[in-house]
Amino acid sequence: MTSTQTVSPWAHGIVVFAGVAMIVGGASQALEGLAAIVRDKWLVVLPNYIYAFDLTVWGVIHLLVGLALVVIGVSLLRGQTWARVAGMIAAVVSAIMNFVFLPYSPWWALILIAIDFVIIWALAQYLRQPVGIPPQATPAGAADAQAAPQDKQTAVS
Repeated sequence: MTSTQTVSPWAHGIVVFAGVAMIVGGASQALEGLAAIVRDKWLVVLPNYIYAFDLTVWGVIHLLVGLALVVIGVSLLRGQTWARVAGMIAAVVSAIMNFVFLPYSPWWALILIAIDFVIIWALAQYLRQPVGIPPQATPAGAADAQAAPQDKQTAVS
């Protein structure tokens, strides 16, 4: 007998939410990267920042991670099982990257970090539930206990 698994409506809704959040967060991150590549004067650079990199490099990194988030989000919506773990890993990388990017664009980075944490939470909540065992109205022990008094009556009569 093959083991059939299905997903509860709650779990399915959480994965759909995570997929859409990944697409939105990835697109936002890709746009941020594109802005840093095309016009790096748009971002304010703080002096003496420990993680100071060239903004064009930051832009390329944000663009690539953003596109990866979009691809993984679409894969989640298509039901790919590998996309759950890849989504959590990509969201962690994105959150760390945006934390380091905070001095360049603080509000944007904070919004993307929040979206990343929501993605991680949603994907961690997703659980598969086995199906194929029909729910029983009474436990097996209770059914035997109910049948036992009838047997005693027939034994007495």
